[in-house]
Amino acid sequence: MSEQFVKILLVEESPETAGIIRESLEKFDKAVFMVHWVQSGEEALRKIDEQPDFDVIVTDYYMAGMNGLDFTRIVLKEKKIDIPVVFLTTNKDMEIVIKIMKLGVKDYLFKESVGSPAFPQAILSQAAKNRLKKEVNELEVKQRRLDAMQEIVLQISDEISSPLESMKSIACELMAGDQSEKAQKYLQIMKENVERMEMKLEKLKNLKDDKTIQYIKDIRMIDLS
Repeated sequence: MSEQFVKILLVEESPETAGIIRESLEKFDKAVFMVHWVQSGEEALRKIDEQPDFDVIVTDYYMAGMNGLDFTRIVLKEKKIDIPVVFLTTNKDMEIVIKIMKLGVKDYLFKESVGSPAFPQAILSQAAKNRLKKEVNELEVKQRRLDAMQEIVLQISDEISSPLESMKSIACELMAGDQSEKAQKYLQIMKENVERMEMKLEKLKNLKDDKTIQYIKDIRMIDLS
C-alpha cells in the first residue's frame, strides 16, 4: 500500500507536548505526517493564511492569549475554513468538549492519549474523510458545469448548425465551378474550417465529462482535442 501524506497544523503551547505528538506520529507506519508546529492561535491563523492546504488542524485549549476555543471559533465560524479540527483536551474539560462540538469540531482527544496508537489513527481518519469530502464536492461542481454547458449548447446548436451547413454548401458549389487555383485553395480552407466547427459542436453536444481546463488566470476553456 502506498504511503499517505498528511499535512498537520499543530497548535500547542507546550514544547514537551508537541514533542510527544511528533514522536507518536513518527512511529505510525501507515502514513507520513508532516507537522507544522506553532505555539499560539494568532500564529496559527497567520500560518493558515500562508498555507491553506492543511489536511487537519490539531489544537490544544490552554494557550496564552487566544485559547483553543476562540481560535477554533474564528477558523470554523468566522473564516469558514474547510479544514477538520481535532481538539486536545483533558478528561476534566467536558464543558469545553460540549462547546467545541457545537462549533463543528470533527473530533476531540484527551491529551493523555496522544502517545497511544489511537492518536495517529484518529488524525488519519479525519484527513481521509476531509479528502473524500473534497473529491465529492469537486465531482458535484464538475457535473453542474457539464449540465450548464450542455444546456447552452442545445440552445444554440440549431442556430449555429444551419449557417455552417449553408457555408459548406456554398463553398462546395464554388469549388465545383471554374475557379482559379488560389480561389480553390481558399475555398478548401473555408470548407475544412466549417467541417472542423461542425465536429467540435457535435463533440460539445455529446460531452460526457467536464473537460474544462485552466487557460489564463481565471479564464477556463473546454478541451475538445
